[in-house]
Amino acid sequence: MYTNDILWKSILEDTFEDFLVFFFPESHSLFDFSKGFEYLDKELEQLFPVDDCIGGVKFVDKLVKVFLLDGNEEWILVHVEVQGYADKTFAERMFTYYYRIWDNYRRRITAFAILTDENAAFLPERFEQDFLGTRLTFQFNAYKILEQSEEALLRNTNPFAQVILVVKSAMRGKTLEKEDLLSLKIALARRLLAMQIPKRKIGKLMKFLKLYVKLDKPYMEDKFNDEIYKITNTQKDAMGIDDVYEQLCIEQAVETQVVRVIRNMLRETSLDNSMIAKLVEAPVWFVEEVREREKYL
Repeated sequence: MYTNDILWKSILEDTFEDFLVFFFPESHSLFDFSKGFEYLDKELEQLFPVDDCIGGVKFVDKLVKVFLLDGNEEWILVHVEVQGYADKTFAERMFTYYYRIWDNYRRRITAFAILTDENAAFLPERFEQDFLGTRLTFQFNAYKILEQSEEALLRNTNPFAQVILVVKSAMRGKTLEKEDLLSLKIALARRLLAMQIPKRKIGKLMKFLKLYVKLDKPYMEDKFNDEIYKITNTQKDAMGIDDVYEQLCIEQAVETQVVRVIRNMLRETSLDNSMIAKLVEAPVWFVEEVREREKYL
């Protein structure tokens, strides 16, 4: 079963170009998207191992190498944290990440905190120290989902805006009647299916919606699937439900096969997670999840 952490890690990779465009409208004149992205999650874990975390708590974090069109520097680093609860040490932790990343890479860094908690008073955006004439201010990009306008997000056709809408819906779902949450989930699916973006990306967004917004009851998920079928048979331009679930089934089948290969490599070799990920062409975090599950088999 997917956890929200895994879903976030996956959707950030699936929509990372959209993520950059969402926050930096001038992205196409800043970044060289033709070179793709390099995800340095394993390197980030080495810089900030789980033993350093209070109580062993891990955050959803991404460190991404992004190439520039700037002639002065070939690439920079984008650090993204998804934080789901109020933590008075969070800003300090963001600073700690920053200086360890800088110390290791000596590259320009932009840092993001995506705040998915429901505490309106929790708004970290800087870490400051001031002592005997020595002053430090570290400010980072903070995006509080609770504060975002649903109307503005609905007007935004960027796929990452749809990710935020899904998360807001899941937050609202905690106080809604289940039937109302079902209606909201169907409305979001209708919107995704009608978007003029590649089918594969629609499939990824649908998977995120299906697993992130939880209806709890199997019969309600059946209702959701039935309604999606009706939508795709009435919207001429919508992506067909067969296309959506065919895409998801293909992904799940490939994922299952990849898991088998990774398990065999974990059992039969001494290769580390990074090398296995490279050999099977999977994200490092995916190999880490398989390794973690192996402990309980």
